Amino acid sequence: MRKAKLQAATIGGSADEIEAQFYEALQQANLDKLMACWADEDDIICIHAGGNRLVGSVMIRAAYETLFAGGSTATRPEQIHKVESLTSAMHNLVEREVRVTAEGQQETFVIATNVYQRTPQGWRMVAHHASPGTTDLNKAPSHETQVLH
Repeated sequence: MRKAKLQAATIGGSADEIEAQFYEALQQANLDKLMACWADEDDIICIHAGGNRLVGSVMIRAAYETLFAGGSTATRPEQIHKVESLTSAMHNLVEREVRVTAEGQQETFVIATNVYQRTPQGWRMVAHHASPGTTDLNKAPSHETQVLH
């Protein structure tokens, strides 16, 4: 599998812009655009809701390729809580996913954490971790909810 070309000129200059590009790519099922959001490093990590840990761009690309084979996904980030510094950013958010099934349209809410680092190519995603989803937004933990583990 090939790596996406680095696209510093076409990808934004902040973690917020990379995040917007990432969710646009999901909605468009655009694999190259999505992979351009990721850092070009061997140790990037992606954990899909209920899935295994994927390490490296080859594994991450293959997982999204499989996901996109079923079409695009209407996923929007909401309730974003940010921790940022000069060289890194962590965004914890609720992903609102809308899927059309045989029973009609269904919304799922997933808690996700996206981690970004400033690289020589600009800001890039280095980790995406999503929890199993719920169909009830009221049951999705918010940043006000405290859960100890």
